[in-house]
Amino acid sequence: MGKRTWNLAGSLLPAITAALLLIAFYVVFLEVPTERTMGVIQRIFYVHVPSAWISFFAFFVVFVSSLAYLATRQARWDWAAVSAAEIGLVYCSIVLTTGPLWAKPVWGIWWTWDARLTSTLVLFMIYVAYLLLRNAVSDPSRRANLAAAVGIIGFLDVPIVYMSIRWWRTQHPQPVIAGGAGSGLDPEMWRGFLWCLAAFLSLFAWYFRERYRMERMRAELESLQREMSPRP
Repeated sequence: MGKRTWNLAGSLLPAITAALLLIAFYVVFLEVPTERTMGVIQRIFYVHVPSAWISFFAFFVVFVSSLAYLATRQARWDWAAVSAAEIGLVYCSIVLTTGPLWAKPVWGIWWTWDARLTSTLVLFMIYVAYLLLRNAVSDPSRRANLAAAVGIIGFLDVPIVYMSIRWWRTQHPQPVIAGGAGSGLDPEMWRGFLWCLAAFLSLFAWYFRERYRMERMRAELESLQREMSPRP
């Protein structure tokens, strides 16, 4: 029953994700009010911020899965870690792409080396290095051990990224959500944000499930190749 339920949920995820994305973008483009100061360009917020949050979540999954792998030596945790790392990197790429698109008309520049932007770029590079390391090491056990170490240490940059605009004075705007007195969203904007967050989270779950299956099959193929290779 458990496996059947898991398979049913997996088959429904694409439809659920598509429905959530349609609702989210309908709300964002047709119902959410236009921000008074920045105008239409502010709507990038509904892609930019949820992508950042999902990337943090994905890298947290890498962190937890890496700890679990080192504690149990079960390959499934390594599969979960690399699956989450790849998807987190995609979401982080969206953040680094939408950020400059939003910054240019508002700040007048594409990029500035302030604490938030720089720490986010460092985060991106850490997980690029994580994936490059995995591709460079052929031995599965050694690869998983080294990747777990990078996955654990690399996560330390996530709280730095999140807290950077609270710890340092940056050109990046102060937090709108959970930013203290004077912060917050219009209720309609908040609703649009939550729809986008739900849609992006569902997309993460769908991609993660498919990527995990691919990693498991890749590991099984590697095992078969080692068994069939001639022994010296």
